[in-house]
Amino acid sequence: MCYHDKGVTLIRTQIQLSQRQSNILKDLSTTRKESIASLIRQAIDQFIASGAPNRTGLYEQALTVVGKFQAESPDISVEHDKYLDEDFSS
Repeated sequence: MCYHDKGVTLIRTQIQLSQRQSNILKDLSTTRKESIASLIRQAIDQFIASGAPNRTGLYEQALTVVGKFQAESPDISVEHDKYLDEDFSS
């Protein structure tokens, strides 16, 4: 079912909240004189605006360090756990 609010089509959905989340939203709704639905939409808009991590950018950034460092041991990439255990147990 669709609704319209200020020229925007709203899609009815159902979510489950913890008791704590519900209580906080009810208090905010009363304080701000806004509906709980409106507060949830605002929170979702903020979440979307914060952006998800750019995986491609993160991979490219990680690749910039490949080959820039040299280890004393030639098997460090295979035996890293062993070396970490040795270093942290001393």
